[in-house]
Amino acid sequence: MAEQTHATTTGTEVPSHEAEPVAFGFLTAPMAISLAMIVVIAVMIWKKVPGAIAGALDSKIALIREQLQEAENLRKEAEALKAEYEAKSASADKDREALLERAKHEAEEIVAKAKTDAEALIDRRTRMAEDKIAAEERSAVEQLRSSAAEAAARAAAKLIAQSHDAGSDARLVDDAIKQIAG
Repeated sequence: MAEQTHATTTGTEVPSHEAEPVAFGFLTAPMAISLAMIVVIAVMIWKKVPGAIAGALDSKIALIREQLQEAENLRKEAEALKAEYEAKSASADKDREALLERAKHEAEEIVAKAKTDAEALIDRRTRMAEDKIAAEERSAVEQLRSSAAEAAARAAAKLIAQSHDAGSDARLVDDAIKQIAG
């Protein structure tokens, strides 16, 4: 039954056909594969494998949904925290600006007070210097008067000593006594 390939005059070969093996007189290889697949599918359905697979997939889907819900909740919390910190940041910016403005006003007040205090100090020091100068002038005038009085007294004593002798002194003393007694 096996046919062999013959070479023709054209030089091409003709393939030979062999008979397919058959089991039980009717079961060919493709039919056996199909029958085995049907048996495997039937056993899988009988053992409820699709239900188990569906259950496993459902539990996996539920787990993924829980994770998605948790991620959504975390996202909402993060957005709330972000909004809260943005509000705090804006409030901090306003507080910073108010603090800077207040510090600026306080600095201006301090500068104005320092200027006023410096002017008062200068006025006080000027008055003190003027008073000291006036006191020195008075002291110098008094020294000058004292020196002039002493010089005048010495000059007078000298003149009196030159113009008076012992007799004129006795007469002056006698006149003074008479004025006192009388």
